Amino acid sequence: MTATVPHPDITGTALAPRDAKRLRDDAAVADAGGALTAAQRALVHRRGWLGTLAPRAVGGAEWPLPRVVALEEALAEADGSTAWVVTLCAGAAWFAGFWPPALARDVLATHRACVAGSGAATGRAEHDGDGWRLQGRWAHASGAPWATHFTVNAVLHQHGVPLHDAGGAPRVAAFVVPARCVHVEPTWRAIGLRASASHALRIDGAWVPASHRFVIDAAHATHDGPLWRFPFRALAFATLAAVTCGIARHFVALAMPAVAVRLASEGAASPLREAARDAPRQLTQARDAFYARLDAAWARVEAGLPAHDAAAAVEAAARELVHAARRAVDDLYPACGLPAADAGSDINRVWRDLHTATLHALWWT
Repeated sequence: MTATVPHPDITGTALAPRDAKRLRDDAAVADAGGALTAAQRALVHRRGWLGTLAPRAVGGAEWPLPRVVALEEALAEADGSTAWVVTLCAGAAWFAGFWPPALARDVLATHRACVAGSGAATGRAEHDGDGWRLQGRWAHASGAPWATHFTVNAVLHQHGVPLHDAGGAPRVAAFVVPARCVHVEPTWRAIGLRASASHALRIDGAWVPASHRFVIDAAHATHDGPLWRFPFRALAFATLAAVTCGIARHFVALAMPAVAVRLASEGAASPLREAARDAPRQLTQARDAFYARLDAAWARVEAGLPAHDAAAAVEAAARELVHAARRAVDDLYPACGLPAADAGSDINRVWRDLHTATLHALWWT
């Protein structure tokens, strides 16, 4: 069993200070332009962050999940959009553990490999010879402009008729598709995470071989290791919660100087004094509980033990962490003054990123 990785209070060992500075220095320009800057993207590829969850045997880094989560939180403290792209695209590259090794090796060997995608089953896949013909539109794929490959979910069809499982529900399958088969539609106009470029994608009848279809289940993993035994839903909860937490911690750091000025001019009974004390403390408590549950679940999976209950605990702790992050930001925001309403200010960008991140469908299922 590997040692538990530390979860630093700021960025610590999770992210080099010079890398955090590079991401943060470009954050405003990226936000205004609606896309990560060339320097940010180059850093992401240079550090190999998009491959942290991919199998080592086919070219990935295969980090322990707690280490990946700590990195994603630290990235979010530097820049929410960069963290969002890394998290979603590294998560899509995790699927390489369920692909045939030759396919995974080819995808990850692509120059500046980046796997984006959507979990919504808004496409159709018609059985066609030795493969599948894909058609459909998927609303959001973070990092879409830079993707070399996409993963999509589609309802299976045979001779134009949708297939159903034993319970009568439509049969849905996942596919990996080269970017040359995909049309990216520039639809992302959210108030936050603007530089994540989470645009829509469309596929108009592209054919892929049967090997490009995959099943996200430990029983179908093509690589051994705890990453592909860890339940996917809990992995998604953990990574997205960490990003949300990192954005909230960045907001708190930016807000506290303004809060201190307000407190200096208000009496001891000011409601703001309680918020200034409780918001950061409650966020830290939720964060500590989250990492404790994540470490416990990871240890069980590493040891080959059943992880259902531990995974459920990770999901619950992730939900509470996201709620604590939103509460902390909303409790402190009114004390930050009009600069926090300036769309060009750092604190406004971070506020917008936080409230966009917490709208992810995962938190409302």
